Amino acid sequence: MHGRLFSHSSTRSLFDCRQQLQRAELYTLPQRYGDGWYAPGMQGDESGLIDAANKHDYVIFDAGPIRTAPALMPGARHTMIIEVQPTHESRLHTYALLKTLSHADTCPDIALLGEPASCDQVLAACGRFLEPAFTQAIYSAAHEVDAIAALAIRIVGGVGDNTDLTVRNLTRGQT
Repeated sequence: MHGRLFSHSSTRSLFDCRQQLQRAELYTLPQRYGDGWYAPGMQGDESGLIDAANKHDYVIFDAGPIRTAPALMPGARHTMIIEVQPTHESRLHTYALLKTLSHADTCPDIALLGEPASCDQVLAACGRFLEPAFTQAIYSAAHEVDAIAALAIRIVGGVGDNTDLTVRNLTRGQT
């Protein structure tokens, strides 16, 4: 989140996010579609996060621009929405992330969105160098022509907030 949802909030916690996990007391702020918890740098495999996630239907990580594969929450179902920008660097980073994920023990559901030609180039590279089953499982919303569906993807993914590779990691809480 990088603070963009919480920048106008006047309240701040005395305890950082890791201390809140240790105390099993997350200080959340009400958001339009659920409670928000500002936890910069938090990864899915963080100690105590699984117990906290069990109290919620969904946990969404807004990873922002990343350079490595994110640590995923063990035992949960994951969906990654990856924004591909129309730059060579963004396409390389997206392919590198997908290559890493293709070798993971449990692979998340993956959706690409962004500039259509860039998404097509990433998918073509995956098709050429990665396992066919992995590549075929990647959903590309880049050519989405239905205005309502495209808008929903933009709202959920927060498109336009960053100018680099952006990953939105949605994790289904264990219940």
